[in-house]
Amino acid sequence: MTLETLLYETNGSIGIITLNRTQKMNALSSQLLGELSELLDMYESDRSVSALVLAGSGKAFCAGGDISGSDSGDDPLTTFLKFSRLTRETFHKIEGYKKPVIAAINGFAFGGGLELALCCDLRVASEKAKMGLTETKLGVVPGAGGTQRLPRLVGPAIAKQLIFTAGIITGAEAYRIGLVNAVVPPEECLNKALELAKEVSARAPLAVQAAKKCINMSQQVDLESGLDYEAECVKYVFCSEDKEEGGKAFREKRDPVWKGR
Repeated sequence: MTLETLLYETNGSIGIITLNRTQKMNALSSQLLGELSELLDMYESDRSVSALVLAGSGKAFCAGGDISGSDSGDDPLTTFLKFSRLTRETFHKIEGYKKPVIAAINGFAFGGGLELALCCDLRVASEKAKMGLTETKLGVVPGAGGTQRLPRLVGPAIAKQLIFTAGIITGAEAYRIGLVNAVVPPEECLNKALELAKEVSARAPLAVQAAKKCINMSQQVDLESGLDYEAECVKYVFCSEDKEEGGKAFREKRDPVWKGR
């Protein structure tokens, strides 16, 4: 696969995708979003990969959205709306991705860049990371899910403060408010994300995938509906080969060998 805005590699059972537009602080473009969607499809069909890490090259994770290079000839609003639709589709794909996705926020994550991280299942931040939804400084509103996903993570009051003021926070503050799962020295950011990914990938893949679906569903429905959905997922994995392998490995005091079925 030939890519111009991303790098990718596979480390054991972990796929690593790196945003690679360093001259633009890894800002999102239509090309980058399209290439990211292609890579997600590739890794989803690769049964040897059970988790992904999403990182940024250079000193930024992702500085936001960039539609300056568009030459479609459309008026500004039409160009923006097309970009917004593509962003929403790609972010939905990440959020609903059957394999866990972990963001390694190694540097700046502003606007759409932070919204990209919010789509991921887990987030690791560098101590030197700076992040924020800064759109109100530009007279607009976060438009790639920030007003919806941030409150679900940190609560509406903190989300309102960050969005209303266009506040910029450090990795340590992001950890304090529950926005990220870990904060580490800059040189350890990617390794910590890989460590988490490997820990997740050591678990039964069907069970992890089902748990992700259940947790995502909990953010969309009432408790009783969520419990009903959970019960169906439990029934599905209960009948899997991996469930039998897990029990057998426990009794035999050995590591399980998962088959993902």
